[in-house]
Amino acid sequence: MSQSNSQNAVELGAKDLPAYCPNPAMPIWSSHPRVFLDLAHGDAKCPYCGTEYRLAPGVTLKGH
Repeated sequence: MSQSNSQNAVELGAKDLPAYCPNPAMPIWSSHPRVFLDLAHGDAKCPYCGTEYRLAPGVTLKGH
């Protein structure tokens, strides 16, 4: 997981899936209830804090 400079989105690698917010890099004092993010379209926004997440280039989701 890395903070991307373009649009300040958190870029997620395959090891970061399933994606959720707050992410492990966030300080505990700013926590909110954990919410899992749907990255089916390659990006998602947390409904609590507005943090934007996106899949890193080349990362694909594996379905059932």
